[in-house]
Amino acid sequence: MSMTASELYRHGLQLLLEKDIPAWVELWHEDGVLEFPFAPEGWPPRLDGKAAVGDYMRHYPDHVDVHDFPDVKIHQTTVAETIVVEMRGVGRLVETGTPYDMTYIAVVTAKDGRITSYRDYWNPLAVSRPGADFAGANR
Repeated sequence: MSMTASELYRHGLQLLLEKDIPAWVELWHEDGVLEFPFAPEGWPPRLDGKAAVGDYMRHYPDHVDVHDFPDVKIHQTTVAETIVVEMRGVGRLVETGTPYDMTYIAVVTAKDGRITSYRDYWNPLAVSRPGADFAGANR
């Protein structure tokens, strides 16, 4: 039996905390799409396919050391495969040791236990905050 979208998402958060990016990428459908509707200039607005998602996330733990995802709220939509997530990630930026505290809203769709669509509405203003060094963290 495959996981629901909510179960898949929560499992993915645990894998990110464990810094197991290869296992996190395995949660994706081969043709899954990761979108960043508010991506600032120079950042990818869309990644097509599991391989592209894997390339993008491969070095994430080298840049952002996430310690926790407090305040995760998952809302079921009228479409069983789609959820809306409100959450916060906290930790530190590896290069500078600067605290990392980012809020997110994500719209995630899963089919047959794999992520098929993930729209990540993270705060692009955070990359322009004084002292914030996100170079390579999400690119």
